[in-house]
Amino acid sequence: MSEPRWLTSGEAEVWTRYRLLRRELQQAQDQQLQQDSGLSAADYALLAPLSESSDGVMRARDLGNEVGWERSRLSHQISRMEKRGLVVREACADDARGSMVRLTEHGRSVIKAAAPGHAETVKRLFFDPLTPAEAELLGHIIEKILGAIRSGAGEGFGQ
Repeated sequence: MSEPRWLTSGEAEVWTRYRLLRRELQQAQDQQLQQDSGLSAADYALLAPLSESSDGVMRARDLGNEVGWERSRLSHQISRMEKRGLVVREACADDARGSMVRLTEHGRSVIKAAAPGHAETVKRLFFDPLTPAEAELLGHIIEKILGAIRSGAGEGFGQ
């Protein structure tokens, strides 16, 4: 077994700042969504891809993949949203075991009303502090990290 590759003090500081950034940015977005529209971050996470689909409907499995959730979390969240009239479940014509999730007119109006405030929060907190060149560089850095994650998915874990 090889020696662990410990973080340098500089890397540890960057990692700590990243974790703080992620947490505080998520909290700010959650607070804005709740105050402005009564939506939770989970509601918004599902409503956004549904509203962007051509007919406001997606296969539940594809919606879960889109947001990176396992089936049980997705099912519970959809149930909560159904009770509030944001979405409805429908049978899947292609697969009797599958289901479709459809955005209701109420759900569409709620996401339409919530989107401007959400976008403004993202712009104000994430992009406004950066120059256009810094934002572009950050995009490249994120793609590099995502590439490393995707190419090494599962490697080295639990070994």
